[in-house]
Amino acid sequence: METALIHVVEPDPALRAEIEHLIQACGYLTKAYGSADEIIRKMPDRERAGCMVIDMQARDAAAPDLFDRLSKAGSNLPVILLGGHSDVRAGVRAIKAGAEDFFTKPVEREEFIGAIDSAIARHRLASERESWVLGVTARLQRLTRREREVFELVIRGRMNKQVAFELGTTERTVKAHRHKVMEKMQARSVVELVSCAERLGLSSGTF
Repeated sequence: METALIHVVEPDPALRAEIEHLIQACGYLTKAYGSADEIIRKMPDRERAGCMVIDMQARDAAAPDLFDRLSKAGSNLPVILLGGHSDVRAGVRAIKAGAEDFFTKPVEREEFIGAIDSAIARHRLASERESWVLGVTARLQRLTRREREVFELVIRGRMNKQVAFELGTTERTVKAHRHKVMEKMQARSVVELVSCAERLGLSSGTF
């Protein structure tokens, strides 16, 4: 598994180095930025697992539109915020806005690294889900109009004879279309096909 990359936004060079050292000691890679504007300009690769650690005391990181700016720039990385005791209220608001966690400095090592571990695990799961959805959606788009109709009826639990009746065709033709649907969707069984549809929210059988 590829080593996760932690993006550290900290304007204070000494504190930035300290945070990087702590993270690297736990086996992660780090990349440092002096401001939120800088990380937005150099948006990290969406394909790599990781998270952001952002010090709210950076002027441009404390702005209420930070998460909106990150989202518009294409980031899907979880964000862990750092701040002083005077930033607690802002930290609570940030968590409501989408931050993964908030820590006052100096951070408690075990809790901080635990939060990073959790953020990375969540990001990996989200990335896997996104990749799966893109793959299945691409396979769905390869189905012909008739195959899509057969797909919809099959995931609703219709038997071949019922599908043939509803589509006004023969059972033999339905079997051929069903075989192509299973092949294109890379499903080994009807149960797997139905499970795939449910995960996509297609239990109603509509596209």
